[in-house]
Amino acid sequence: MPAGPRHGLARVLSKRGLCSRSEAERWIREGRVRVLGKIVRDPERPTRLDEAGIEIEGADAAGRTRRCFMLNKPRGLVTTARDEHGRDTVYRCFDGADLGWIAPVGRLDKASEGLLLFTSDPMWASAISDPGQGPDKTYHVQVDRVPSFEHLAMMAAGIESDGMKLSVKSVSLLRSGGKTAWLEIVLDEGRNRQIRRILAALDIGVLRLIRVAIGSLQLGALPKGQWRELSADEVEAVIK
Repeated sequence: MPAGPRHGLARVLSKRGLCSRSEAERWIREGRVRVLGKIVRDPERPTRLDEAGIEIEGADAAGRTRRCFMLNKPRGLVTTARDEHGRDTVYRCFDGADLGWIAPVGRLDKASEGLLLFTSDPMWASAISDPGQGPDKTYHVQVDRVPSFEHLAMMAAGIESDGMKLSVKSVSLLRSGGKTAWLEIVLDEGRNRQIRRILAALDIGVLRLIRVAIGSLQLGALPKGQWRELSADEVEAVIK
């Protein structure tokens, strides 16, 4: 039976859900990883995903059971494990919880709120983040004016921004009152600050931006700043 494909050792540790790839590289260079009893310091050492005999500080580095979580991200937190400017990160919401290594699936910018996923499984994260095959993302956006029908049509048709054509899969007016309105916007791809850039090109300001769904997974009534673990059915359904 032919051996499976090989990857760099650091990538294998990451794919097993043990740590991030950069953290695995650091562990390997520090001499904390052994393969068949020998210290390996090369993060690119060819390694099979199912290779036996890999240890981290003497503990077996078998893959972890996949764990996936949803967080209702508050405004003001950055989506990163560590921030070089000392700003609060989304990991503050998990303070005191013993969840092992988990990483965010995609990101929400500092001013945005709502549904943010975390997982110990990089393969699941990759499937959700895939711009061609990943699930749609739904947002509720409060803007500083009531957009016209023409504005909504232009958003769907595509707007030029910094030499790039940006569009939404769908957009509808949820409600309006006075000088503001709420829009529901669905994206089937996720470019950096995509919604904000489209609206800025139409001279429409964003007051609040909340992600409310990823595929079939709804934010629902989860309180702001709180998290919960996804069920096995939710984990599978979100990438169908």
